[in-house]
Amino acid sequence: MDALRRFEGYGVFVTGAARGIGAAVARRLAEEGARVLVTDVDLDVAERTAAELREGGLSAEAYRCDVADRSSVEAAVAYAVDAFGSLDVLVNSAARCTPDVPLFEDGPDEDWARDLDLTLTGAYRCCRAALPHLEASGRGAIVSIGSVNGLQDFGNHAYSAAKAGLMSLTRTLAGHAASRGVRVNLVAPGTVRTSAWEGRDDDLTAAAEVYPLGRVGEPEDIAAAVAFLASRDAAWITGTTLRVDGGLLAVNTAFHRAIRR
Repeated sequence: MDALRRFEGYGVFVTGAARGIGAAVARRLAEEGARVLVTDVDLDVAERTAAELREGGLSAEAYRCDVADRSSVEAAVAYAVDAFGSLDVLVNSAARCTPDVPLFEDGPDEDWARDLDLTLTGAYRCCRAALPHLEASGRGAIVSIGSVNGLQDFGNHAYSAAKAGLMSLTRTLAGHAASRGVRVNLVAPGTVRTSAWEGRDDDLTAAAEVYPLGRVGEPEDIAAAVAFLASRDAAWITGTTLRVDGGLLAVNTAFHRAIRR
């Protein structure tokens, strides 16, 4: 089966794209014909990721973007528009997740603020800078990477609050952007095998047991969902949260096992 080419001629901007889910999204959209700007605060890794895409015959450039800095975001968006001639898709993948301290009351203000700033406010900064260009393209779409943490308790107070806030921003921005021809949606992954889990194979194996589909996710699973929501196949979808979680939130696997003993 030939690869889809739903993004032929599109200019795409992906944050947090040096590795993990962001890198998989960049690759998937590039494989479907997009010209992708691989942005990340770690420019060296972003450049390696973009180089790997180009080696495969795909169109990608790297640019340093710190989503915690408005001027950095605006410069990166301007670069994408100049490089590609238009900006058609924004994917907000950059995030920060600080491990919880044992006692909630001991949590530092700084950790809370950083997680919210990068994960939620960073996406806000990117949407604000990109929206006029997405409107001008006539086919603009924003897809943010949320988390099941925004829907249910899986720990990580600040990260979870930020992801829940990102879901809310998706809904409110979708209402504002609809009349401007821009769709806004969010993908909420469950556990995904990324470098954040490096050296924790036993934890991933244990986590897989609570997923009805019997495994944790791969970055490519999330990239496929992003590609759908960003494409014209989802032309009548906006303001939605698409759970890509192996059935985790739909089926209480641990409960079923407990009562079947």
